[in-house]
Amino acid sequence: MTIKLEKKWVDYLIRQPESGMGFQKVDVRLKGNRVLQDVPVFNAEQIDLPQDCAESAIEELRLHKD
Repeated sequence: MTIKLEKKWVDYLIRQPESGMGFQKVDVRLKGNRVLQDVPVFNAEQIDLPQDCAESAIEELRLHKD
């Protein structure tokens, strides 16, 4: 499910390099310490999360390192 990121995450991602044309791959730590790796973010503002995570707050977001 694609959701819009909060402004603080958009501001962070705008300052980071792209993983490819128009997207970044990130690692995400959600509230409750669930970690998702290699998650696509499009145009630094829309993240593609699994359906069961769509309502979870993002606690940390970092660029994915291959």
